[in-house]
Amino acid sequence: MQLSLGISTCPNDTFIYEALIHGLENSPFEWKVTYADVQTLNEMVLRGELDVAKISAQVYPQIAEAYRCLGCGGAIGYGCGPLLLSSSGNAFDSALSTTLPGANTTAALLFKFWYSRCYKDAPKLQYALFNEVYQGLLNKTVAQGVTIHEHRFTWKRDGLHLLQDLGAFWEQETGAPIPLGIAVARKELGFAAIESVENEIRRSLRIARQRSNPVTPFIVEKAQIDDEEVIKSHIAMFVNDFSENVGEAGWRALENLWRLSHC
Repeated sequence: MQLSLGISTCPNDTFIYEALIHGLENSPFEWKVTYADVQTLNEMVLRGELDVAKISAQVYPQIAEAYRCLGCGGAIGYGCGPLLLSSSGNAFDSALSTTLPGANTTAALLFKFWYSRCYKDAPKLQYALFNEVYQGLLNKTVAQGVTIHEHRFTWKRDGLHLLQDLGAFWEQETGAPIPLGIAVARKELGFAAIESVENEIRRSLRIARQRSNPVTPFIVEKAQIDDEEVIKSHIAMFVNDFSENVGEAGWRALENLWRLSHC
């Protein structure tokens, strides 16, 4: 069976899905893979264009009729949330626009969650691809923006200023891990095929976790940064036991987020 798969180029995704993409032994699937930023993947799934995809957790209520949320392959954890950064100072300015990495991203929802508890007015927002947000901060064309993925590890080195750790705020307010991303499969595939997809993702992840060096040429080639230590840190932060089994705490965090997305 040929299936379409959409993942980002970020090291946690390529780490989890590399063995699956390259072909697992006795696999019933052939994979046609799309690599894209998470906002693009969200939009593709909203249009029903992918069989299996890794997407922002917050978009799921909009696609729940057509897709099943899988119990593995996502990004949930502690201390791994998006960061609100400034290019010039240590104080957030609600009079300025904040640039977010896509309207449907969990990062956008976590920013709004924080903002609603700190300010009474509506935030001024603009959107860009996640790497464009970071480049805009570096170039000072973006005054304040929310960064995700590898840039979580480089902001201090690059002279940017932390205004708020949005993940830490979520943990403080909810007591739950941060539900950043999920894997989904089209319900039309049927229960048995979806179970097989989950098994493949778990097999792929276990193969990756057994390697002595987590970073492969495939991961480096796809990453937005060529610093192997940053890539290792990225994998260590975003790939964990929740990636293999969402579990009770993970499902509870997702349900909290999905309720918030309706507000």
